[in-house]
Amino acid sequence: MKKQHFSEVESSEEGAPASGVKVRWLIDERSGAPTFAMRRFDIAPGGHTPLHAHDWEHEVFVLNGSGTVLSDDGESAFAPGDAIFVPGGEKHQFKNTGTEPAAILCLVPIGTRNK
Repeated sequence: MKKQHFSEVESSEEGAPASGVKVRWLIDERSGAPTFAMRRFDIAPGGHTPLHAHDWEHEVFVLNGSGTVLSDDGESAFAPGDAIFVPGGEKHQFKNTGTEPAAILCLVPIGTRNK
């Protein structure tokens, strides 16, 4: 077993076309995980992830903050405690529309780190 506090994991700034987004790879293949990677995204007020799609699914859990998630189905609000499933191939974007930082956990398959 491996246990660590999220603050012990280095964060990196997501580049353009993201804005105001930092990511921490909390669990991945470097941790010995064979199947899934867990990432924490911190999104500053007014910040957003890029509008993009991948072949793989995403499982997202909102820790704090508020905003909207844009998908093929349109735009909907998110708040703490929301669980969001993004199917593979679906365009998606997370925007912080609130006045406080937003934090989300996002799980993806191992091997998607630089794709």
